[in-house]
Amino acid sequence: MTRLHVSGKFPLPLDKQAVANEWKKRGYSCDEFVDPPGRTWTGFVHDCNELVTVIEGRLHMTIGDQECIAEPGDEIRIPKGALHSVRNSHLGITRWLYGYD
Repeated sequence: MTRLHVSGKFPLPLDKQAVANEWKKRGYSCDEFVDPPGRTWTGFVHDCNELVTVIEGRLHMTIGDQECIAEPGDEIRIPKGALHSVRNSHLGITRWLYGYD
């Protein structure tokens, strides 16, 4: 089984274009999202795989029965069909990249 959370996958400060280029090679799109403190997204399921990388801040993520904290430079893989939720657990905004295959 492939790991869902790769800590420190990308060097800091995070280069958004470098992430987008790597994801493109792997067949993923790359877009940015900004969440205010406490913002929660719950109960999502996609019909494709998703990648998430934090630029600034921190995300608390639940993927199926697994939980993790994503920090700048980490990469999270959310498998196709996995029930998942995301919460900005940072005191400020959290900026993050996401992409779908």
